[in-house]
Amino acid sequence: MTKRVTVSLPDDVAAYLEGEANASATVADALRARMQRGAATAAMLRAAGFDITDEGIARARGTLPRRTAEQRAESRRRLAEIQSDIQAETRPSDPE
Repeated sequence: MTKRVTVSLPDDVAAYLEGEANASATVADALRARMQRGAATAAMLRAAGFDITDEGIARARGTLPRRTAEQRAESRRRLAEIQSDIQAETRPSDPE
C-alpha cells in the first residue's frame, strides 16, 4: 500500500530528485535508511545498558538544541576527512 505525500525540499535536493528515474523510490530508500540508523542506534544503546523509552527520547529532544548549520557542515567536513583517511589506508601501496 502506498500513500501520496507532498513535501517541500531545498532546491539542491529537488534538483537531485529530478535526475532520478524513480524519485519516490529514492526518497523511500533514503527514509528507510534513516529509520534503520535510528533503530540501530537504539539497539546499541540498549545493548550498552541504556533504557530507551519514548518518553526519554521526547525529553532528550526537548532539552538538546537542534544542531546549527555550522555544526552540520563541520560534521560533514570531518566525515569526509575520515572517509579520505580510510580510502588512503585501503589503497594498494605503490610497488617500490
